[in-house]
Amino acid sequence: MSEDCLFCKIIAGEIPSTEVYRDDEVFAFEDINPAAPTHILVIPIKCLRDITAATEEDKNTLGKMLLIANQIAHERGLTKDGFRYVINTGRDGGQTVFHLHLHIIGGRSMSWPPG
Repeated sequence: MSEDCLFCKIIAGEIPSTEVYRDDEVFAFEDINPAAPTHILVIPIKCLRDITAATEEDKNTLGKMLLIANQIAHERGLTKDGFRYVINTGRDGGQTVFHLHLHIIGGRSMSWPPG
């Protein structure tokens, strides 16, 4: 856990969140500034700065993040009409919190290109 990481503080319960899922590897919670009717963040408990910081030892956690995201998408009814997963990486990629996170965005029509 990084002392100055917003998401580490959320995982630790120091900052409140609306929890959607939690286990020993993965935590999911509602985004406080949603870009769509459904906007959930799925993060590893281990503090990885971004997706490029992941190593071979993180492959199971990364796979679990996707499987949990799929489970949440099904539970929230997003699979019928579609949804989007987003992983922003670095400042130019739109990353504002430097702890790897996957956005589940759905409940409305998406446009392309995204940004």
